[in-house]
Amino acid sequence: MAREELTRLTGNGNGNCNNDDCPNVYRTASGSFVVQGDVSKAFTAPDGEKLVEIPEETLREAFRALGW
Repeated sequence: MAREELTRLTGNGNGNCNNDDCPNVYRTASGSFVVQGDVSKAFTAPDGEKLVEIPEETLREAFRALGW
C-alpha cells in the first residue's frame, strides 16, 4: 500500500509538524489505521508486528479529524 492511498489525519498544518517524518495517523480505505512514529522497545512484539510510540496530541488530532 502506498502512502498516497491513505488519508492523513494528522500533521496537516494543525500541529507542530508538517513533514512526512513526524508521528502521524493515517486511515486506510478499509477503515483501519496506520500509525507512524518512533520505534519503541517497550517489549518484543510478535513476528510480523512492530511497536511505535506517538505523542498523545497526535492521537487527539486524529480523533478531532474523525469527529470523535
